[in-house]
Amino acid sequence: MMEPGLYHILFISTALFFIGVYGFFTRRNLVTMLMSIELVLNSVNLNFIAFNKYLWPNRLDGVFFTIFIIAIAAAEAATAIAIIINLYRSHRSIDVENAEEMKY
Repeated sequence: MMEPGLYHILFISTALFFIGVYGFFTRRNLVTMLMSIELVLNSVNLNFIAFNKYLWPNRLDGVFFTIFIIAIAAAEAATAIAIIINLYRSHRSIDVENAEEMKY
């Protein structure tokens, strides 16, 4: 079985990135927007791992950056879910259009 090359991995990463960006800009539900941000972060992680494997196979810089991004994404998701729960409790909806009064 053939191992996927760098271009294959970058193609998958690009597809994940643009699916995440599309989902973020077209969805109105805050949970799906959060999932779209996670897709973008996972595409970045895939890039770090791919470039680490093919350009510097004896170093672990890409792996360390990926672990750091995963930790930041977990903290971001926990904070965002807490905000979404509070928004749902106050407005009975997690729609972006209903969250406009949070601006002021």
